[in-house]
Amino acid sequence: MTAAAREGSTIDPAEVARFDALAKSWWDPKGPMAVLHKFNPVRLAFIRDLACERFGGDPKSLRALEGLSLVDIGCGGGVLCEPLARLGAEVTGLDPATTNIAVARAHSAKAGIAVDYREKTIEAVVASGTRFDIVLAMEVVEHVADVDAFVASCCAAVKPGGLLVMATLNRTLKSYALAIVGAEYILRWLPRGTHDWEKFVTPDELEAAIETSGLTVFAREGVAYNPLADRWSRSRDLDVNYMLAAGRAG
Repeated sequence: MTAAAREGSTIDPAEVARFDALAKSWWDPKGPMAVLHKFNPVRLAFIRDLACERFGGDPKSLRALEGLSLVDIGCGGGVLCEPLARLGAEVTGLDPATTNIAVARAHSAKAGIAVDYREKTIEAVVASGTRFDIVLAMEVVEHVADVDAFVASCCAAVKPGGLLVMATLNRTLKSYALAIVGAEYILRWLPRGTHDWEKFVTPDELEAAIETSGLTVFAREGVAYNPLADRWSRSRDLDVNYMLAAGRAG
């Protein structure tokens, strides 16, 4: 078990081991993480636009997130951390998988991008008293052992006036057909066993967990794939992939 896995009860060791094995392929746009690379611009724009609206930034600026502290929980190889740092945010990336953090550090160093990568859990960071303007948990909640405890820790990491953004998979028959049967068994976008449909979380369940922890959900948005254009885009359809944003009062 990694040091990070020992620090928090929401870590699922089997999930950590699975992603640790995939770590070296994070930055291969044609490898097992190819779908993530195509998905990344959609979630990046969602985060940028919400952050600018909340903190008064300019979404058209190359440094739209200047001066904001941000943590990406379950950062993997840093695929989302690096573009957020390029937008000016002070980024911390957390991941319990040792190899993920090693890959992320090496890639950011080579690219000359400053990101503070830590092999830690969000529980440990919260216990240290650190808080952030923006807290991200993108495609993570479906892999944790205790959703309510994990969400509570994510919420606790948000500063007064701050922003929480989460993305995950809805637990519907449509998501089973597309995200598991389609993505893992037919199209082979992801290794088989990447997801467990029973661990998917509905928007109502996630919103309830967030609001129990004192934040107010103000945005829900789906993400849909267009096979003809081979492109992901924001959508009103929350049946499969969705993103959710919440704020803490100032």
